[in-house]
Amino acid sequence: MSTITSGILDKERIIAGPGFNRWLVPPAALAIHLCIGMAYGFSVFWLPLSKALGIKDAIKCGPEVGFFAQLFTTTCDWQISTLGWMYTLFFVLLGSSAAIWGGWLERAGPRKAGVVAACCWCGGMLLSALGVYTHQFWLMILGSGVIGGIGLGLGYISPVSTLIKWFPDRRGMATGMAIMGFGGGAMIGSPLAADLMKHFASPTSVGVMQTFVVMALIYFVFMMAGAFGYRVPETGWKPAGWTPPPAAANAMITQRHVHVSKVWGIPQFWLIWMVLCMNVSAGIGVIGMASPMLQEVFGGSLIGVAKKFGELDKAQLAAIASVAAGFTALLSLFNIGGRFFWASLSDKLGRKLTYVVFFVLGGVLYFSVPGSAAAGSIVLFVSAFCIILSMYGGGFATVPAYLADLFGTQMVGAIHGRLLTAWATAGVLGPVVVNYMREYQLGLGLPREQVYNQTMYILTGMLVVGLICNLMVKPLADKWFMTDEELAVEKRLAHEKAAASVVVRGVNGGADSVSPALVAMAWAAVGIPLAWGVYRTLQSVAKFFA
Repeated sequence: MSTITSGILDKERIIAGPGFNRWLVPPAALAIHLCIGMAYGFSVFWLPLSKALGIKDAIKCGPEVGFFAQLFTTTCDWQISTLGWMYTLFFVLLGSSAAIWGGWLERAGPRKAGVVAACCWCGGMLLSALGVYTHQFWLMILGSGVIGGIGLGLGYISPVSTLIKWFPDRRGMATGMAIMGFGGGAMIGSPLAADLMKHFASPTSVGVMQTFVVMALIYFVFMMAGAFGYRVPETGWKPAGWTPPPAAANAMITQRHVHVSKVWGIPQFWLIWMVLCMNVSAGIGVIGMASPMLQEVFGGSLIGVAKKFGELDKAQLAAIASVAAGFTALLSLFNIGGRFFWASLSDKLGRKLTYVVFFVLGGVLYFSVPGSAAAGSIVLFVSAFCIILSMYGGGFATVPAYLADLFGTQMVGAIHGRLLTAWATAGVLGPVVVNYMREYQLGLGLPREQVYNQTMYILTGMLVVGLICNLMVKPLADKWFMTDEELAVEKRLAHEKAAASVVVRGVNGGADSVSPALVAMAWAAVGIPLAWGVYRTLQSVAKFFA
């Protein structure tokens, strides 16, 4: 990279000058999170890709073509179960790349990390488009799965530390806004992808390759705009009129800082790791099974027919599948809304108490599901899952502020990156528990409407484990914090200046004032696509209530 480009991306170049409006930073974070959040919606491509060669009907592979043979075959279509491995890779790579490069991100700054994330996520989609064109699944695994997964990890944690430093008075709300974007990415991306595939579909193509190219280009523009919109506050900056609470006032919020290299040995880190892992395992296991669960539990009653699931004909099955799709869309709205609501509420309640609510209320709701299913109460069943999914999203959005409270803000992005290995673990654990328990119960001959009961009790048990771990979290001992000398070294490595004028005067005269019109335009740039995604989702939700 040239010296000029390197200079533009350097952390010293993005220290905000006097007059900068901190409300410009959340839309920059949202621009990146709304793009990488499409990882949640990639399943919209599975069905078209499963007939990429056959177009109308899949050209099925013979029994001799196993998973590894499907990576290179050009004579038959990929199975949906094979394509699903990309989804698993997304979240394994997200957690591992965030853990590996989180420390680099803190020193390089959010702009450089955002640019790398944009190149990886969008470049990975372009490589996937080549994989579809040549019918080489290994290219899709390498492109979106591995390279895109690295972009996911860096993009996900890139704004965390910056937002917490800009909003020391409202840490939960700030991270909640950004991480709400990750939940909302699929809400925009899925209908957009469906519309594009419909537009590009032809007698010789299912339209996925062209859709990948178009979406990669759109996402690249948004992500680069977000990356270049990032600014970091100068050392010692605080909002006008706000004074940090005295250290004695809240022992759970420290004014000191922990180095990321020490966190693997700190008991509180592993307790929060278990807190996140249990919360996510329970929620992610249900997300994947929400649609079949509703259909199998309530059967024909979803469309006013007094029949069990196994007694329905093809037309009736299609009708309840449409209702279940609306239920899934409703859950996605609660997942997104919960990210902002619970994270903002945690600023008032405190992080520890917020997680107590997640685990106690969540445990009661999971435990109640078999009862509401047996009673045939669709309203209670759906209400329970809506609240559960709001707390699943809320858990993601609240945890960065929890880490900042306990470990300080200097390296919170890197520490959050390490913590995301809990998400990678939960991404495997949750679906495995739910799917295998379902198969086991069916194998025992249980009716379909009862196969989820045992699973709900297991998920309740997971939340009890999470609750115990959360209650054990205590303030850190002095030995874990950096000394003043160590902190000074870290600040120097992180290119932190005492004031913005050291660098900024050479760029824009020492001021970084922002007009209210620019702030409004930045919010409109992310708000309009998000509103469109909500509108399209509400159209699906309407089918459920109809």
